[in-house]
Amino acid sequence: MELTLLGTGAPDGLPRPSCPCAVCASARGPWARAATALLVDDALLLDLTPGAMFAAARAGHSLGSVRQVLLTHPHDGPAVELPALLPPAARVPDGQVLTLISGHRVRAVAMDAPGTGYEVTSPEGERLLYLPPGAAPAGLPERMERPYEMVVLDVIGRPDAVARLRAAGAVGPTTEVIAVHLDHDAPPGPALERRLAAAGARAVPDGTTLVVGEYHAVPDVPRRVLVTGGARSGKSLEAEQRLETFPEVVYVATGGRRDGDPEWAARIGLHRERRPGAWRTEETCELTELLGADGPPLLIDCLSLWLTDAMDRVEAWEDERWHDGGEAALRKRVAELVAAVRGTRRPVVLVTNEVGSGVVPA
Repeated sequence: MELTLLGTGAPDGLPRPSCPCAVCASARGPWARAATALLVDDALLLDLTPGAMFAAARAGHSLGSVRQVLLTHPHDGPAVELPALLPPAARVPDGQVLTLISGHRVRAVAMDAPGTGYEVTSPEGERLLYLPPGAAPAGLPERMERPYEMVVLDVIGRPDAVARLRAAGAVGPTTEVIAVHLDHDAPPGPALERRLAAAGARAVPDGTTLVVGEYHAVPDVPRRVLVTGGARSGKSLEAEQRLETFPEVVYVATGGRRDGDPEWAARIGLHRERRPGAWRTEETCELTELLGADGPPLLIDCLSLWLTDAMDRVEAWEDERWHDGGEAALRKRVAELVAAVRGTRRPVVLVTNEVGSGVVPA
């Protein structure tokens, strides 16, 4: 099954018209994206966008063979003129299956937001799942029989959709995950590639043709990541974004509780509200045991507080104790942590303060 992405951007495209933001200003040339539309085997068009005919021609395809046009979401703004050679655009009710004369089967998938997802099965049996912008599947089975060969969805806007699909077995190690509906809230250039790589996904330029089910190198999810920066620089948020497409994550808080410190309690509360509900929190500085055990990915926040705890344990602040075995004990504990990080089989993201970046935030 051959898939051509006529556009990969948000419904308003990228750059957005008249938007002065930095991302829109830099979205030129290969970084510019038309509204997302998919052409499947020249027979099925998923979403109809302005300029679809020209986009197909630029990609070396024609819409003359299209037998079905399906919409995934309400198309706001001015009406899109339907080319005379295309059949009328339609939406399939949730759960219903449409069989095309080309042999493709299309099943409508219910969403948790306005719109409809489509599961497309080729005559040869390859399966593609395409989801509308800002939506995730609703009512997935606990476990699917086999994963999709390709999933095309809003990875940046709804990373939890990838997590849901992973939890149900719909996205597996060989599933190609393609990010579309890209808007100006997505980082530009190489930063976007790094963000998507953390989710095992990638983005492609408009006009790219992909073969669904073809063997390819799926982006490797980084196994060990260190996030560093100054105080209050957004390190925790960056670390959380690296793991937000996983269905389960263990958040390891090394700071513990601070009685009588309302500011610290407020910060901890904000972090907890921001994290997905399926994440589990462990308040501990015993990191080697967690790293050595099997389980879901770990987010350790942060190593600076872990080091403070390790120094407290050996009374490193007392010169006499420091020289009388304290330094050796601390070096041993640090070496054990380094060895555990090197040897862990779990994906792990670690957060640390950048020493020397300043005691007081800007």
